[in-house]
Amino acid sequence: MIINRAFIREVVTTAIAVTIIIITIFLVVRVMGFLSQAAEGLIPVEAVFILVALKMTAYLDVMIPLMFYIALLMVFARWYRDNEMAVLASAGVGITSFFKPVAVIAVGVTATVALFAFYLTPQALAKGFTIEAEYRNSSEVSGVIPGQFVETREGSGVYYVESYNRDENYYENVFVYKNSFNREGVVVSAIGYRTLDPDSGHQFLVMKNGTRYEGAAGTPSYRVIDFETYALRMEPIDRTEIHLPVKALPNVEIAYAEHPLLRGEWYWRVAKVVVFPVLTLFALGLSFVDGRGGRATGMIAAFLVYLFYTNLLGYMIAAVKNEGFSSSAPIWLVHILFFLLGLVILYRRNFNLPMWPNFGLMDRLRELRA
Repeated sequence: MIINRAFIREVVTTAIAVTIIIITIFLVVRVMGFLSQAAEGLIPVEAVFILVALKMTAYLDVMIPLMFYIALLMVFARWYRDNEMAVLASAGVGITSFFKPVAVIAVGVTATVALFAFYLTPQALAKGFTIEAEYRNSSEVSGVIPGQFVETREGSGVYYVESYNRDENYYENVFVYKNSFNREGVVVSAIGYRTLDPDSGHQFLVMKNGTRYEGAAGTPSYRVIDFETYALRMEPIDRTEIHLPVKALPNVEIAYAEHPLLRGEWYWRVAKVVVFPVLTLFALGLSFVDGRGGRATGMIAAFLVYLFYTNLLGYMIAAVKNEGFSSSAPIWLVHILFFLLGLVILYRRNFNLPMWPNFGLMDRLRELRA
């Protein structure tokens, strides 16, 4: 049917546009966060965009249902506002006629969310966590940034390089301050580069054509040494064993686990798959726009439903993790409750009934006035 194809195409186009906007905002926020970590020397600059991409992948299972929910509301609202829904209704195409295209969208979105929730999100979180842990366990020079003073993690030294020559792969105008064995030392050189000793596994900062100043100026122990090659061993960081967070664990480890945290995480992955089909009922029922009334009422109600629905799910899952519930029954009760509420709203919208029944109060008020 032409109408169904046009509706699906417009929803997908709108969802892509909304997703691009939200992802752009997400990227800006996350990039700034990781750049601050790179400035502190916790991670190298070249890892920022890798970590941002992994973080974005990890959040898509939550973002995709919201984006398509917004797209459904926007498309329906626009069709109501432009009287296209009125024209379709006069031709016998009511709101229930959109069950088929909405179901097609729901199946596609649900399958995509399931792929992310059960596979891609845990993989992305695990990969990102492992990368961050490896960088934190690496040597102290891993976060040297050209043009910035970077303090070592122990606070016993400072590194500064003026620039980095990418073609030749070396630093230019290197400055290093180290305080080791109660002796202060400053090393400056024209160029420097990092190298790894294959035998010991230690990482060195090799500097060329420089000078080392050792001790306190004015004391007998003060020395100035010119050198052609000087290798400074980077102090290794005490490596800690990497333990993946619960959100990054594979499905086989949490699906039948008895621990409340693992059980709650499994319920949350399942809940993310169920949310969008329920939300489509509210999109059909609350997207109506009355030309003589406010245009934002339905949209506001739809967003309130989404916030209340997802937050109530989050509360129930948190209760499972805190051992407040021993089964998933309360979580499924939330799904069923909102599913029935969506059916009621859709039913009343289909028959042009008031969104909320007044139980005869308006008739009684009219009788009292008469």
